[in-house]
Order: sequence, then structure tokens, then C-alpha cells
Amino acid sequence: MLCGTPGFLRASVAPAAALAAALAAALFSSLAHCSLLEPRDPVTSVLSPYFGTKTRYEDVNPRLLSDPEAPRRDPELLEGTCTPVQLVALIRHGTRYPTAKQISKLRQLHGLLQARGPADGRPGSAGSRGPGAALTDWPLWYADWMDGQLVEKGRQDMRQLALRLASLFPALFTRENYGRLRLVTSSKHRCMDSGAAFLQGLWQHYYPGLSPPDVADMECGPPRVNDKLMRFFDHCEKFLTEVERNATALYHVEAFKTGPEMQNTLKKVAATLEVPVNDLNADLIQVAFFTCSFDLAIRGVKSPWCDVFDIDDAKVLEYLNDLKQYWKRSYGYTINSRSSCTLFQDIFQHLDKAVEQQQRFAYRKTYLLTVGGVNHAEKETVKGCEGDLAATSVTSLIARVDSADLAGSQPVSSPVILQFGHAETLLPLLSLMGYFKDKEPLTAYNYKKQMHRKFRSGHIVPYASNLIFVLYHCENAKTPKEEFQVQMLLNEKVLPLAHSQETVSLYEDMKNHYKDILQNCQTNEECKLTKKNVSFGIWA
Repeated sequence: MLCGTPGFLRASVAPAAALAAALAAALFSSLAHCSLLEPRDPVTSVLSPYFGTKTRYEDVNPRLLSDPEAPRRDPELLEGTCTPVQLVALIRHGTRYPTAKQISKLRQLHGLLQARGPADGRPGSAGSRGPGAALTDWPLWYADWMDGQLVEKGRQDMRQLALRLASLFPALFTRENYGRLRLVTSSKHRCMDSGAAFLQGLWQHYYPGLSPPDVADMECGPPRVNDKLMRFFDHCEKFLTEVERNATALYHVEAFKTGPEMQNTLKKVAATLEVPVNDLNADLIQVAFFTCSFDLAIRGVKSPWCDVFDIDDAKVLEYLNDLKQYWKRSYGYTINSRSSCTLFQDIFQHLDKAVEQQQRFAYRKTYLLTVGGVNHAEKETVKGCEGDLAATSVTSLIARVDSADLAGSQPVSSPVILQFGHAETLLPLLSLMGYFKDKEPLTAYNYKKQMHRKFRSGHIVPYASNLIFVLYHCENAKTPKEEFQVQMLLNEKVLPLAHSQETVSLYEDMKNHYKDILQNCQTNEECKLTKKNVSFGIWA
């Protein structure tokens, strides 16, 4: 969708939105006694790196804790005679509420704590008030209506990301280009709302101090929904059958839940909460751990849930989450990544079009800047002129043609393309490109060997994570092949190429490296079911 310029403002608020806002305000008011997180709180600072896909973006980029709107220019970014001509960004939605399923499990755990009865008689209970007692009184403020929706912090994530990217790439995020943005989103509200918040952040960049309109009041309207791109996994029958709906596909996840590391954590947590260990399971423990992360990410408070776990527990629970992401979204099964071929090809189609348009523009400019490009009528005006006068007249004419035909023209029709999706969108694509692949697959049985693994989902796809392709046109290139170059950024840091570890690639070289995916990976064929049964440990 090409985004147009903003139109008139509208002050109306949908009744449902107003009700939700009032409810949220009441909930937050009731929690006014909660202590705000100190900048260097020891418990949270220790646990934060292990929250997996529930990790805050600022925990991956700690500099943002002090100044979330200030861009940091990676010294590896190209500059000088190389000018960015297109940016294609794949962005995960911002911070969200827990899902209804997670909230249900949290209620179950909260009910266990309330059913414990008085503390008298329990070992060590005299005069003490441990985490279990504190959690009994801690308000359970999560409600079913929240169900994975974007929170205000998530909107802030997007607005601030927009401000930083606009400052980092000013030649692309110009006011003129604001009307030519192309936005695509998943159908999930948290993604649609993330796209809207990003647009509002750009408005703030262009018109500081002026309140942004609702997206509905912009001529462009909301981002265009395209689930075949942003939720490709829902449209791949082979993935749905062999992984999503296959009860045995996540064997290693289930095996780790009953393994020694997880059982040790289970016993420790049961003792801390003072509940029978038989009443707990790995799923309840994991949702308790995630609740610590939700309270931190959504409200910025130190929750008593964080006091239940130590760093060893956090590492075990992170591995449990990484196992799920690995086997369901990454290298566990080949179809996980191959199902994202359509999205990968779509990105390169945009880049190809930008290269073609830039080349056509350069050719036209060269033509117009030669005497041969001046039209016959204008040539007649200098007929009979001699020497310097003729040269001056021709130069003047060329300048006029250049000004008339090139001033304000844009070689690339879509200089900025923004695509809003999920962690489940980004991980398969990164895996398809060969990133974060360990020498050995993650299994239920090699936890200790994988302590220094590359595949840590929280460091790769936290909330608001982003994978950005930047196409450059290099004016003084020595050869035509060097004229177009490309860089990738992951979470605003230059991402070295998986195959060479270089920080920049000639565009044609990158296309050649991924030639098989670009030419031979056909989604219809990849996602077609075969009679062959699925097997474990597909390592490709």
C-alpha cells in the first residue's frame, strides 16, 4: 500500500477503545503502590537477558534505557559516495499483553498460592514473608480481553523506532517520501497497531509538537494486511501438518520439561512458593517466569514473580523457550525456514525494482546532460553562435533541461517499505539465510553443551526487533557491479553476512549467494504434502 499524506483530524474515540482505556486506567490505579523498577535493580538486571521472545528491546540495546529516541550510527554503515536509495524493514510488533492462554495458566498458579492456607506450621514461616506470601497478595491484574494485544509501551516502542530510523536515514525518511511509504502488516491487531504507531512516530519526526492524527484520518489509512507474507506459516500445509499439528514435532521440548535441569528448577520453585511439587509443572513455572517479564516490560515494575527465580533457573527456562523456537520456527525442520521463501523473494523483488529504477534514472540524467539530449527547438536558439558564446548558451540550455526534467523527481517509487509481523515471521527468515546456526542442533539432552549457543531467541527477536535491508547506490563505483551495494541491520546494528562475515555486499554477489532460494524455492512446491512421514532431527 502506498501511504498518502495526512488529511483532516478526527477527535472521536471508538466506544470499545474508550471502555478498554478506562478499564486499563482503573487497573493501573489499583496498582499505584507497586514499586517502580530502579535502573540497576539486581534481580531484574540478572534475569532480563533470559526472557527469550518476551525480552524488552532496550535489554538488547541498553543504550536506549537512557535515551530511547537517540539514534546510534553503527560505524560500519556505508557513507560518503554511497547513498541509500531504498530501505526494506521487517519489524516485529512492540510489547504486548500475555495471551489468554497464558493468563489462564497464571490464574491457575495464583489459585494454588491462595489455596495454601495460613503460613503457620510451614518450615521457616515464623516471622517471615517469602515470595509465596507476597504473591498471594499481589493483584492478578491481567484480564482475558488483553489476549496478546499491543500495550502502550508497545506503541512507544514503535514511535521511538520510527524516530531513530528517520534520523539514521534522513535521505529516505523525507517529508516528500512520507506520502510514498509502503506498509504491510499481519492481520493480528498487535501488528496493525504497531504499524499505526510507527506512522505516528514519523509524524512526530516531521511535525514536532503537533499531535498526530489517527491512522484512519490519514489518506493512506492503515497498513495493508497481507498474511500470505507476514504469516506465511499459516498458509503452508506441510508446516501445519508436520510441525504445527504434529503432537510429536516438539519432542525435545517435552523431553526437556521432564529432564533433570527442569525438574531441579521445579523443585526449587515449589520450595520457594511453598506449594507441593506435584501441583506444579513446567508450563506453570514458565508462565510464572514470563509474568516477571510481562510486569517489567508492560508496567516497568519489579514484580514478586521475579524473586522466585535465580539466574540458574532463568537459564534453564530460556533454554526451554529456545528449544520451542528452534524446533517450531528455525533449524529443527527444513520446512520451518523454507516456508518463508515467499517473503524472502518479496524483499528482493523490491530491491530489484529499486535497482532498475535507479539505473533508468541515471541513464535519463546522463542523456539529458549531453547536448544530444537538448531538443531541436532549443538547438535552433544557439544556431549561429560561435566560440564561448555557443558553449555558454548550450551549457545554460542543459542546465535548464536538467532543472525542468530532474528537479524533485524520485528515481525509486517506494524508497521505504515497512512490514510488520511476528517473532515467528523473523526467525524462519533469518534461518533461511543461515543466521544463528550452531554446529549441533539444540536438543533436550545437550543443555550444558549449548550454554554458549548462537541461537538465543531473546537476543535475536525481542519485542520490536527489526531486520533491515539497505540498498545503496555508489556514485563513484569503479565497475557497474560495484554500483549497487547492500547492508543488513538486525535491531539497528549492522549484521555481518552469514556466508562471509563482511559488513557490506555487492548486491549482485548477495543475489548470487542466495540464488537457490530466489530461483528454486517455490512455496507451492515446498509446502505441498508428501506421503513420506515426518522425521526428527532434520538438520539442513
